[in-house]
Amino acid sequence: MTKRAISCPLPARITVVTVLDAAAALVPSAPRARGASGEPASGVTIHTTMSSITRRNLLASALPLAAALGANDRVNVAVVGLGGRGTDHVKTYSGLPNTRVAAVCDVNQAARERAVALVRKLQGHTPAEFNDMRQLFASKDIDAVSIATPNHWHALAMIWACQAGKDVYVEKPACYNVFEGRKMIEAARKYNRMVQVGSQSRSIQHKIRAMQLLREGVIGKVYMAKGLCFKRRKSIGHTPETPVPPGIDWDLFLGPAPKRPFTMNRFKYNWHWFWDTGNGDIGNQGVHEMDIARWGMNMAGLPKSVVATGGKYLYVDDQETPNTELASFDYGDNSELQFEVRGLHTNGEGSIVRDSGGNVIGDLFFGSDGWMSIDFMGFQVYKGEKNEKVMDEPHVEAQTWPTAPHMENFLDAVRHRDHTRLHADIEIGVISACLCHLANISYRVGRELKWNAGRWEFVNAPDANRLLTRDYRAPYIVPNKV
Repeated sequence: MTKRAISCPLPARITVVTVLDAAAALVPSAPRARGASGEPASGVTIHTTMSSITRRNLLASALPLAAALGANDRVNVAVVGLGGRGTDHVKTYSGLPNTRVAAVCDVNQAARERAVALVRKLQGHTPAEFNDMRQLFASKDIDAVSIATPNHWHALAMIWACQAGKDVYVEKPACYNVFEGRKMIEAARKYNRMVQVGSQSRSIQHKIRAMQLLREGVIGKVYMAKGLCFKRRKSIGHTPETPVPPGIDWDLFLGPAPKRPFTMNRFKYNWHWFWDTGNGDIGNQGVHEMDIARWGMNMAGLPKSVVATGGKYLYVDDQETPNTELASFDYGDNSELQFEVRGLHTNGEGSIVRDSGGNVIGDLFFGSDGWMSIDFMGFQVYKGEKNEKVMDEPHVEAQTWPTAPHMENFLDAVRHRDHTRLHADIEIGVISACLCHLANISYRVGRELKWNAGRWEFVNAPDANRLLTRDYRAPYIVPNKV
């Protein structure tokens, strides 16, 4: 895999590729990608060995690109990772103007087949189908990649795509660990790629307005933010070790993670609750609210210290991550960020009430003159000693949690070759994700930790520093030099 910097303007036609399962990037035996006629798609072949994907193949895909694209230029997108969220990516891109879902990729054959059928239905053409994301990245027909793989694949998929000259939309959390986040920022800047993190709140109008009001002093000086991730999570139970089901490349799914026997809990969605592949709910739903809390407090970096407590209460099942977690981040400037995860039955907080699913999701901001409550439905401002409600503004989009505006913002930056236009540039997403990682590390080692911002490590805490990265399983290694 080449690590040379690539200087490439975009072609007038932009292709968006959806990366279905990040693991799909390394499938050893795969059929050829097929187009609408059923014949191999424009010469694209899914190679059966990793050695067939060469440095020359990858660099050849990085064609000279125009310095800027017009508003009507079509973007060809590929989606990598075709689970529930990847399917949402396919649906959303399919509805955007001048955007074509040109390819799909996943380690699960059934997921690929469903995605191909969906693109045919929504856009009227047959997308190229890939088992190996690196071969997709080498394709000259793809301009941008949308990554919706499990967390542990985000960094490698994004770095490889940048090295191949593709722009990237990567789902939250931006990174699986702190080390990977730093490498992702380096890759985006080195290869001059547009990299948007899927923190779509930053493109939702009532949330943008609420953050601006906080900057303007609507509640006075803000001294504390609290993120709430009270998302009802039922027990995942136990699932036995079984042979790998037909059509799934389990080795590719695991990728950088340790080799484990196949169990359904480790595969379908519940990978979130295993440390090998996920980050618990603080790094799943919670990273959205963490990002809003940091945004509202105007906190650009990481805190001076972190402490987190909690546990996995009530359930006796396969889950490893906590279902209850309370974290506090000290920024040392008379301000504090708090975050709480509750996966069990609970009450609402502030003016954020339980929804029909038992969830309480949102953020609270506290200032010298009052407080603000914000969630997917809108925001409210309360002021004075009488706690008077002075503002109550609902969401303005047709949906309460839309992704389309965020993807439109990504494609706008792609067309203009300007990462400063991104609402959630990779650096923004990495810092918010790292807050989740710092909290989890404090929870796992069982104590408060001091952070050295200059060295990007904890102070006098070798056990905690080991959790800033992982032992990678070859050949799925995130490199020190991208």
